[in-house]
Amino acid sequence: MRRAGARELLLQGNEAVVEAALAVGCTFYAGYPITPSTEIAEGMAARLPAIGGTFVQMEDEIASLAACLGASLAGAKAMTATSGPGFSLMQELVGYAAIAEIPVVLVNVMRYGPSTGLPTSPAQGDVMQARWGTHGDHPIVVLTASSVGGAFDATVRAFNLAEKYRNPVILLLDEVVGHMREKVRIPDSRSVERVERIRPSMPPEWYAPYEETNTGVPPMAAFGEGYRYHVTGLVHDRMGFPTQKKSEIVEGMDRLFRKIERGFREICRTETLQADDARVLVVAYGSVARSARQAVADLRSQGKPAGLLELHTLWPFPRAAFERLVDRVDAMVVCELNRGQVYREVLRVVRGRCEVRKLTRNDGELLSPAEIAKGLREWI
Repeated sequence: MRRAGARELLLQGNEAVVEAALAVGCTFYAGYPITPSTEIAEGMAARLPAIGGTFVQMEDEIASLAACLGASLAGAKAMTATSGPGFSLMQELVGYAAIAEIPVVLVNVMRYGPSTGLPTSPAQGDVMQARWGTHGDHPIVVLTASSVGGAFDATVRAFNLAEKYRNPVILLLDEVVGHMREKVRIPDSRSVERVERIRPSMPPEWYAPYEETNTGVPPMAAFGEGYRYHVTGLVHDRMGFPTQKKSEIVEGMDRLFRKIERGFREICRTETLQADDARVLVVAYGSVARSARQAVADLRSQGKPAGLLELHTLWPFPRAAFERLVDRVDAMVVCELNRGQVYREVLRVVRGRCEVRKLTRNDGELLSPAEIAKGLREWI
């Protein structure tokens, strides 16, 4: 039965990101146009003012993320979007958002690089940058999607995880997912899950913006609500003021990671296809997962026991999913549009318990189902 207000639309992946951001309560967007993410900025520019939200085109990408962090500190759900070169410019403030615990969503529609690269060609070369692009140890959440509907769902999740854990969340799409069109069912906004950040319930004089809690996530007051709030990129104490005390340094940094570690079961999501009896398991994400699904179906029709593990969360790396499957298969084949970034991570977590191979392209072209099926036949 269709819910009142639900719509079926033919959308690009980038347009689905816009629909999802509005449905989950985003009221602020600052950004700078860049291929292949520009449709997100265009959509937010057209739609946000109509609902009382704010759109600002900034002078560059680092300023865009800075504006989003300021809006988030003032109580708004905020988002920006970019591609590889802009993502590089934003890295300093990714670290700032992590240490200052400012919720924000950053969409990176990946293209071929490095540098200007091939601006309109697909790639998945920003996976490690999403985890380690900013300097220092820091907690981060990185999601991905392989369909237009998946882009909608991942955007909703990105906002909810950012608000729940007071942490930046990155959504990595690739050019194909951002620009392809599919029919998508957009639910009524009242049925979309919305997680709101925890607000302080104590009097302002008792408020400590970075205090320890049972979940590791402190309540977050908005600027202007009467709560004293000091924000810095320096290591700070529970009141937000810079500290060089070893005990406060260790305590604060441990809490930053602990709050994410406690949420691993919720954050880390994967999907399997015919993995229970597979001898060879394809590991894929984004647009490559679409090709992998067809390759697995083709091989199964020929009686060859292939399966698929699709990653919806890239960081924290969904290690538990590999632990469940590694002893059932002879080999895992990691398929991706780079030189083997997730492949290296799979090698690390599997630790020799099964063979791990890679099947990659790094030339701005897609991995086709036929290429994946051909590669898998050699190992089944």
